[in-house]
Amino acid sequence: MMFDHDADQPVLTLTEEQSWSMLERTSHGRLATAVGGAVDIFPLNFGLVDGTIYIRTAPGEKLAALTVHDTVAFEADGILSDEAWSVVVHGTALQLQTMAEIEVARSSGVTPWIPTPKESWVKIEVKHISGRHFRLGEQPESD
Repeated sequence: MMFDHDADQPVLTLTEEQSWSMLERTSHGRLATAVGGAVDIFPLNFGLVDGTIYIRTAPGEKLAALTVHDTVAFEADGILSDEAWSVVVHGTALQLQTMAEIEVARSSGVTPWIPTPKESWVKIEVKHISGRHFRLGEQPESD
């Protein structure tokens, strides 16, 4: 198990450092946007560099939503046979404009999932990160 839990505590609140460590273990997550009262969630792959999340995308709903309203939530998780974890980030999404910014984004290693051109780069400046780790098991019986 990645983390030690007290015997009676199946849920452990992660520190900020532990939350970042969990994000470093995956490259898949979900981006939540809210525009005009409509909330949407986009599955995506991502990369990390120095506490910043980078994504690569093509023109479409996701990029349009980020342009209209740059406040976003981002979530990534992992599930194993006996444990799971979830990390949620709140931040600001900004489309990258300069070659210097894009070079940093490229260094994150993020690549498209599907063979389509994705030449728009976005970074999420993290304002808040939180995470939880779960020890999986059967629900206890009620008294």
